[in-house]
Amino acid sequence: MHIDLSGKHALITGATAGIGLAIASGLAQAGATVTIVGRDQTRVDTALAHINHASGRHDASGIVADPGTAQGCQAVIEARPDVDILVNNLGVYGGKPFFEIDDAAWEDIFQINVMSGVRLARHYAQGMQARGWGRIQFISSESALNIPAEMVHYGVSKAALQGVSRGLAKVLAGTGVTVNTILPGPTRTEGAKAMMATLAAERGVSAEQMEALFLEENRPSTLLKRFATPEEVANLCIYAASPQASATTGAALRVEGGIVESIG
Repeated sequence: MHIDLSGKHALITGATAGIGLAIASGLAQAGATVTIVGRDQTRVDTALAHINHASGRHDASGIVADPGTAQGCQAVIEARPDVDILVNNLGVYGGKPFFEIDDAAWEDIFQINVMSGVRLARHYAQGMQARGWGRIQFISSESALNIPAEMVHYGVSKAALQGVSRGLAKVLAGTGVTVNTILPGPTRTEGAKAMMATLAAERGVSAEQMEALFLEENRPSTLLKRFATPEEVANLCIYAASPQASATTGAALRVEGGIVESIG
């Protein structure tokens, strides 16, 4: 199978590192013209250099904005009014006891993890519908199905994305625009590596040992038995963005290493 996204323009939020950067690089290598969104100019510039090197071209562009706010989403839309592929990757996470998650924390995680994608999809889906082709992805998590006790608000925000995605897929039924969620599991991103290093130092073990302990203690049902790489997650996203994935819509596509105890 050869995926060719030449002539397609992709927008990826939260794409200066980790899964977002891997998705942007993969889409560019498949021929798409890529626009990434990040909050820091230096990080955006560094990511663009990586993407352009990976694709062998120099047509990737960046927008410095914060889509976690309504104003930031509007800035993105004004800078790039139309795209063919939208990947809502922006998201934050962090452990916090349930009784310490106040209203402000709930509101903050919903604005970043949920409303950023809602606002951008609401705009870009209309152009895709008019043109008769488009791909929208929401990067969710296995935590949407296995709400983690240590960060309930995160799991709930990702579950909300599942609902938004399925509902929007119904709105766009028969238009040539597909809408799906992608469900990664523990992934060796910069943020995850930093978290593992902190936990490893606290427990007097190596970072590699800490990854194994984390899975054993927090995700014991894993079949992969290791953290995934950002590129492994991105591979599924690139397929879902391709013309070959035209019959896949309204789906929750799992790339979580078999953590979810379900045959469905």
